[in-house]
Amino acid sequence: MFPKPEALLKPNTYAYESRPMVKPTGFREYDARWLFEKEINLMGMQALGMGIGTLMHERGVRPDIVVGHDFRGYSASIKMAVINGLMAAGINVHDIGLALSPMAYFAQFALDVPAVAMITASHNDNGWTGVKMGINRPLTFGPDEMGRLKDIVLNATFTLKQGGSYRYVENFPDIYIKDLTDRAKLKRPIKIVAACGNGTAGAFAPRILEMLGAEVIPLDAELDHSFPNYNPNPEDMKMLHALRDKVLEVGAEVGLGFDGDGDRCGVVDNEGEEIFADKVGVMLARDISAIYPNSKFVVDVKSTGLFNTDPVLKANGAVTDYYKTGHSYIKRRVTELNAIVGFEKSGHYFFNAPIGRGYDDGLVSAIAILDMLDRNPGKTMADLRRDLPKTWGSPTMSPHCDDEIKYGIVDKVVARFQDMKAKGEKIGGHTITDLITVNGIRVVTDDGTWGLVRASSNKPELVVVIESPASEARLHEMFKAVDAVLRENPEVGAYNQTI
Repeated sequence: MFPKPEALLKPNTYAYESRPMVKPTGFREYDARWLFEKEINLMGMQALGMGIGTLMHERGVRPDIVVGHDFRGYSASIKMAVINGLMAAGINVHDIGLALSPMAYFAQFALDVPAVAMITASHNDNGWTGVKMGINRPLTFGPDEMGRLKDIVLNATFTLKQGGSYRYVENFPDIYIKDLTDRAKLKRPIKIVAACGNGTAGAFAPRILEMLGAEVIPLDAELDHSFPNYNPNPEDMKMLHALRDKVLEVGAEVGLGFDGDGDRCGVVDNEGEEIFADKVGVMLARDISAIYPNSKFVVDVKSTGLFNTDPVLKANGAVTDYYKTGHSYIKRRVTELNAIVGFEKSGHYFFNAPIGRGYDDGLVSAIAILDMLDRNPGKTMADLRRDLPKTWGSPTMSPHCDDEIKYGIVDKVVARFQDMKAKGEKIGGHTITDLITVNGIRVVTDDGTWGLVRASSNKPELVVVIESPASEARLHEMFKAVDAVLRENPEVGAYNQTI
């Protein structure tokens, strides 16, 4: 019998080295994230591996799984603990070593393996760890699988079997790189800055983009898991500002910023303007729907309203479905609707056939951006941005809110806005015309300005996004009004960044 995990153990004690520790809040809606050594220990990670294996048996999945790890000082040891658990459950492990998350997803297809467990904390601060998991390619776990996995692990109801095995897949990155570069080169050597934040993408992104015929200036591409300059997060303004400065310094045509595990790509244009990922999505949707008329797209509720109102997309017959934020949700929705692409404001893009395989890959996104520039030789990235109808948008802003209470706080905020609309109360001086509650609440006013409040799926935070097609002043008015409602709840803490 493997011991039942405990929620808290004191480090540097006998108990810590002898029992599994797994904090329940680490099981998120669609992946798992913990502060290593404070919220989970290596035995806890072993329990997680046993749980994944048990769930595979329950769901009738062939007992083979791809495993990889990102570039952090502790990820390799965590991966081996998970592997121990998987093998104890009778699972055959295919270890691709140091990898990007999309490299692990690609391995499910390239190695014909049904399941994946990628050890990564993505863009989270150093100290965090986590696992992105799936047992039905190209999908990753949603709330149903995560809920069942949580129940198995916390109650130690494991199905352990003989027959597990391990193999190391040598030089797997070469297979992934060949898949991305075995195509026509760019018509001209587009000059780009590739910012990697000293994360895992630094080992792969500059090389792949050079092989496609781009002129690449690497920025913070040296691997350093202390992240000495900024967190590798293309939603973080510090990373975007560093990318902007380099683009202007070297006269690049575009700046591309990759997150810690390489499944997202942020963009700065040739004039140093940081283009939020949802606006880049509209630009790509215009380009793709011109080639594939009547295209279907999926976007998350944090994204710009332009997907529904842009005249070019309308003329191309494009249809857009707004859905829940979260890489697993959008990925699943893209598959369900057979959409050609799914876009998240966070920078997760899900290119489906004929462009991709349905999972999020920051390098596939980068290649799509370069192809768009290649197809528009008379226009710069800034020109393509200016072609869009003007809106003013905020970055993703995240006030602290403890995991244990954040969903309850959002429920209160939803109820408050619903009450305001029912009573005809205005927000920021304007009438509320619509409330979208597919994921938190998106409050829309009579001039098209909107504000979103939802719970973060992977950190102890709320998420706030504002957009206005009217003016920058309206953007700030709406933020103040939405924030005033949030501040009715004293449990809501300070923002990580604001406008």
